[in-house]
Amino acid sequence: MVENRPLADLVSHAILILGVAIVAFPVYLALVASSSDPTTIANGQLGLLPEGHLFENYWKVLFEGTERSTKQPMIVPLFNSLVMALIISTGKIAISLISAFAIIYFRFPFRHTAFWVIFITLMLPVEVRIYPTYKIVADLGLLNTYAGLTIPLIASATATLLFRQFFMTVPDELLEASKIDGAGPWMFFKDTLLPLSMTSIAAMFVIQFIYGWNQYLWPLLITTSDDMQTIVIGIQKMLYVTDALTEWQLAMATTILAMLPPVVVVVLMQKLFVKGLTETEK
Repeated sequence: MVENRPLADLVSHAILILGVAIVAFPVYLALVASSSDPTTIANGQLGLLPEGHLFENYWKVLFEGTERSTKQPMIVPLFNSLVMALIISTGKIAISLISAFAIIYFRFPFRHTAFWVIFITLMLPVEVRIYPTYKIVADLGLLNTYAGLTIPLIASATATLLFRQFFMTVPDELLEASKIDGAGPWMFFKDTLLPLSMTSIAAMFVIQFIYGWNQYLWPLLITTSDDMQTIVIGIQKMLYVTDALTEWQLAMATTILAMLPPVVVVVLMQKLFVKGLTETEK
């Protein structure tokens, strides 16, 4: 039984509010800066209240582009990042579901060895395999394509491990019942395992969507065309300009826009995300 202690509750809420304020204040400053004019920011006179250039700056970033750096509307990198994140997240989930299903429910030689080989890849940093992966993609002619951006990042040992652990908790009686009903492996997978896995799938989708959205190193290597750059690369190009002042109001507007899709995904799938990470038995 949890005791009702008003003082402890007050202290807990105060700590939580303080933590939220520390995390949210830089984001608020970015929002304020995105509503300012370049002179205000250049002179160091940025205030704590939004100014009157909010819609002007966001319209310019989305549909007109900057004047000194990328000179490209950010609607294209936003779309590229969205496509990349969706393909990576759905691809990782699909491949990991099938891999975990095969490892748990099929009896074939070295199946445990196959799982541990997949698991060991977690210990390999991306930088270790970045050159051979780039060489393969370049030889296949996949530079500046969605396939080159996404296919090398689709395989996921983390998702395979998560789904394997979940499938191990599914009662064997469900498999026996499916066999009695005449269901084959595919029907058992589609009609029984997939519905039971929805919360785990939702949790993995949130994690992998953010992973794909925040990719920096791989898109930086694989894309040379502005039409294929992602929003993270677009922000980097806006911040590093030569012989010109950074358009900070537009860079901050782009940063706020880049935050919105992951935030929307987390907010919409929050309950399923928490449920998928905390439930151990179905």
